[in-house]
Amino acid sequence: MTDVLSTLFRSDQGGHEQVVLCQDRETGLKAVIAIHSTALGPALGGTRFHSYAAADDPEQAAVLDALNLSRGMSYKNAMAGLDHGGGKAVIIGDPDTVKTEDLLLAYGRFVASLGGRYVTACDVGTYVQDMDVVARTNRWTTGRSPENGGCGDSSVLTSFGVFQGMRAAAEHLWGTPSLRGRRVGVAGVGKVGHILVDHLVGDGAEVVITDVREESVARVRAAHPGVAVVADTDALIREPLDVYAPCALGGALSDDTVPVLAAKAVCGAANNQLAHPGVEKDLADRGILYAPDYVVNAGGVIQVADELHGFDMDRARAKAARIFDTTVEIFHRAASDGVPPAVAADRIAEQRMAEARRRG
Repeated sequence: MTDVLSTLFRSDQGGHEQVVLCQDRETGLKAVIAIHSTALGPALGGTRFHSYAAADDPEQAAVLDALNLSRGMSYKNAMAGLDHGGGKAVIIGDPDTVKTEDLLLAYGRFVASLGGRYVTACDVGTYVQDMDVVARTNRWTTGRSPENGGCGDSSVLTSFGVFQGMRAAAEHLWGTPSLRGRRVGVAGVGKVGHILVDHLVGDGAEVVITDVREESVARVRAAHPGVAVVADTDALIREPLDVYAPCALGGALSDDTVPVLAAKAVCGAANNQLAHPGVEKDLADRGILYAPDYVVNAGGVIQVADELHGFDMDRARAKAARIFDTTVEIFHRAASDGVPPAVAADRIAEQRMAEARRRG
């Protein structure tokens, strides 16, 4: 626990406003809720359900993940033009084995205890039906089913937004906002990735996929028999691609992967794609255009944020479509400032948050 506490106050974690460690012995719940910023409004971000079993210290890894993800949500919400700050929660455990209704209800009570400072939604390992359960114990849960007054699966607009970001990258590189005839590699074809493939195939792209789950690959192949499959992500990044789309867990762009990446652009749905600061410069030095992850994958948070005002899919989709314009703006700002797109996006987001804090 000492290591966990020291992590919370490390200056490189971005100055979080509040971190809540949640434990319910009766249900076995262990969770972390991290609120990075409420400068723009109540913190909004999903609930990740993950075991962290590969880590030497799963609890420490969960805290770090919550801190990184919540900070990313502050930037994502700012760039999406939402009146929300950034927050994120992680529930520690294998969702396939430990997730129960009682555990989700207990988690919802912790969300309720924050009195609206944190609004939750789905993330990796949680689904619409889970949010329906969590919502039974608090008023600050989004991503619920339409039958329960919610917006349904936020993967719909997450994938749509990534596609808009990819169109912006295509316009920047090739002069036309289309992926027709372009070869796109999608790493991870789960909740978001398989819908992204639908958009790409519909636009005339040549698509190559990989996923650790055979059933996910089979679902895509059943819908699109012409999609190619490679063994793993390591093989995919070496493929001659126009665009690489990381759509699984974070850290996809690292000191190991960037030197061998064959794509001309990176635009995907995964959060925290840059393994550490400096990777964005490595990409730029290699001439690889990077569409900042938290900008292009903001369609989902736009969708769930709209739920708080009485969900309207046409209204939410129109707002998610602006991800194209935002991404174009970032590429132009990066070129004019002589910095990588990730730096340009950070500057724009930080400016909006600073202005909100000054308004007080």
